Amino acid sequence: MHPTDIIAPSKTLEIDALAKKLLSEGKDVINFTVGEPDFPTPKNIVDKAIEALQKGYTKYTDSNGIPQLREAISKYLKEKKNVEYTPDEIVVSNGGKQALFSAFSSVLCENDEVLMFSPLWVSYIPQVILTRAKPVVVQTKFENGFVPTKEEILSHITDKTKVILVNSPNNPTGGIYDRETLTTISQIANERNIFVISDEVYDDLVYDGKHISLYGLVKEELLIYVNAFSKSHAMTGWRVGYTATKNKEIKKRISKIQSHVSSNINTPAQYAAIEACNTDNSYMIQEFRKRRDLILKMAQEFGLEYVEPKGAFYLFFKVSGNDEEFCKELLSEKLVATVPGSAFEMPGFVRISFATSIEKIEEGMRRIREFLEHKH
Repeated sequence: MHPTDIIAPSKTLEIDALAKKLLSEGKDVINFTVGEPDFPTPKNIVDKAIEALQKGYTKYTDSNGIPQLREAISKYLKEKKNVEYTPDEIVVSNGGKQALFSAFSSVLCENDEVLMFSPLWVSYIPQVILTRAKPVVVQTKFENGFVPTKEEILSHITDKTKVILVNSPNNPTGGIYDRETLTTISQIANERNIFVISDEVYDDLVYDGKHISLYGLVKEELLIYVNAFSKSHAMTGWRVGYTATKNKEIKKRISKIQSHVSSNINTPAQYAAIEACNTDNSYMIQEFRKRRDLILKMAQEFGLEYVEPKGAFYLFFKVSGNDEEFCKELLSEKLVATVPGSAFEMPGFVRISFATSIEKIEEGMRRIREFLEHKH
């Protein structure tokens, strides 16, 4: 059987397509499905892409990304995130998704195992399966804030474990791993020589406390750092992500993969991304914080159970009964589109994205409340 035969299409994109179909039919749908900022890409970033087009920057570039962009990312990581990678340790790819897939492909062989913690983002399992490796899902517990314990991690490690995958701030929960958890994961990886792929695409969107990177905790040669401009700078459709690693062998492999899979990423988008490195996005973060506070206030009012989202832009709450049925009924009865927890390997929950306007959050939550009252 071919690996693509066992992977499912993206559930989030599927429900989003259904919601958009209803919208196109003139239905008043509140779409809480897709993790996509509703802000326009900042104008100065757009202008740089237009300028690049007008200057004729439309040819192939270095497949790792233009040197100016890798320099800009290197500087941006150091100054803004205290993460230090040289331009030569960075490979720019088509969004965070390709960055992740290249990271997996650079270290995994057939039957290697990748440890990942549910609830987890919908593309992790399919990507690992496509590399012909084996995803090993550690089911975390709601009572522990969906944070893995040392025992849970150790009980899933075998001599085939090649990678531990970490995503904090987390999609779908909005949870953030504290220093203690990240130190535990790092120690386990460092002692056993296991690679860590750290997906930190939501690191700018932190509302309580500070983001803690795995950079500096995991041994340099074992860490593959993944980030993107999609969520932090409202650039989802531009497709600019990147990997960074100090492991020269792995960096070389990621470069090769990139060069054969897509040459370089879109050339004007690279010039736009240089500008993104110097663009203040704090107004977006403040707005997301406002939305989060509103959605939590409303969720508390009608007794939803959830793990507090300290980052990202999701609320992941408990439902009774079948979560997929819940989402289908909510969409057909109240025209509110959400994503079932089973899409994230955590049945019994539902994810709402609050990357939408205050008005839509208020109206959508009001409809959810009506739906719940009617159900009970």
